[in-house]
Amino acid sequence: MANVVDKGDCSMPVIRRKTLSASDDGSRATVARFGGSGEFTFGEPAAHGRFDKGPSPLAGVLASPCGSEAVTFDRTAREMGFECEGIECDAASTIDIRGRSGMRGVVPRFRTAKVEARVRTWEGEARLKEVVEETEARCPVFNLIKDAGVRIEMAWIRDAGDAGVMVA
Repeated sequence: MANVVDKGDCSMPVIRRKTLSASDDGSRATVARFGGSGEFTFGEPAAHGRFDKGPSPLAGVLASPCGSEAVTFDRTAREMGFECEGIECDAASTIDIRGRSGMRGVVPRFRTAKVEARVRTWEGEARLKEVVEETEARCPVFNLIKDAGVRIEMAWIRDAGDAGVMVA
């Protein structure tokens, strides 16, 4: 039986399913296929004895909060009437590689992650803070990483730069 709700009615769960397929031909490069959204190759660097066919899966995880925060910020900003010209992110992480090398008792995941997001806007700092708080509450990747026990830090920087020439 199908559930029918009015647009904007969030009293019932609205579950969206995402799927992909992935394969590794033995070269230690995994191609992830995202249906109609294209594909992406994960690999390992030549320094690890691999073929350098793409970024490592951990690098992909580190890139994910950048993409998710940017998309979530854009959607949230539009809903809140906040104007910006764009957002740029840099990210860094730390990991104790002994865990992924098999040492029990050492977690094989990021210990810390830091994302610096620079928002180009002429809007004030207080308005940016409102949008940032809502963005972080909504961002699925940020919350996934945080809930996994990784110390994740988001640094949001307001860059008024040339933003004064925005056309509304």
